[in-house]
Amino acid sequence: MPRQITAYSNPLVKSVRDLRDKRHRREQRRFLAEGLRILTEAREAGRLPVLLFFAAQSARHPLVATLLDAVEAAGGEAIETTPDILSKLSGKDNPQAVVGVFDEFDTPLATLDRTAAGIWLVAERLRDPGNLGTILRTGDAVGAGGLILIGECVDPFSVEAVRASMGALFTVPVVRSEWAPFLEWLRQGPGQLVGLSLDTRLDYRAARYAAPTFLLTGNEAQGMPADYATACDTLVKIPMLGKADSLNAAVATAVMAYEVLAQQRG
Repeated sequence: MPRQITAYSNPLVKSVRDLRDKRHRREQRRFLAEGLRILTEAREAGRLPVLLFFAAQSARHPLVATLLDAVEAAGGEAIETTPDILSKLSGKDNPQAVVGVFDEFDTPLATLDRTAAGIWLVAERLRDPGNLGTILRTGDAVGAGGLILIGECVDPFSVEAVRASMGALFTVPVVRSEWAPFLEWLRQGPGQLVGLSLDTRLDYRAARYAAPTFLLTGNEAQGMPADYATACDTLVKIPMLGKADSLNAAVATAVMAYEVLAQQRG
């Protein structure tokens, strides 16, 4: 039977609300996800929250009821609360029906099976949580094996990144690595490293992509460092016919990913 929390002063409410801050996420090794769609995606991917907050009026929804049963059966706790407290937890004036607290999960680089997918996404010093979430959604859409984050990237478990991923955080493995260990791992087996660059004349549709293809997107403002570009097997450019000199990082990644997918599907 779910317990009820209706007071802002409840220490659990404060502890969960603190997860909006990176420092507290690191300390607790937990993160927030909100919304029935995202939590349903997580459940279907085999990940359940350890704490599930829901408003009483939403409990009648069949997907909420299924989620409540699954959380309690797995040993988690379901907590009935008010829309005001849900708003406090999520930081939104129009809170979602459910808010979940999940244990963080990491995928070590060494555990990846590069032959499991024809496309892998690699992002270097990505700073915007919206871009990270959108790239995860693209990864899910094209069947990418995972997203490898290089260097000091935005936290994939931030509320903004989780929200932007629309559940793809739970379906696309995320690996965090530095450049040297990643490159060493990559060169131990098959894998074509393709970099998006403005400093090449090779059109992205003229190149040929051999599976597994690792698509490297550089930092939004600075692009990738010169030594990273040198390490790539191929550098390609998306043509820009207007006045803008480049696409948004997430958009460019999507354009590239679908070209690779089209070629690999024949």
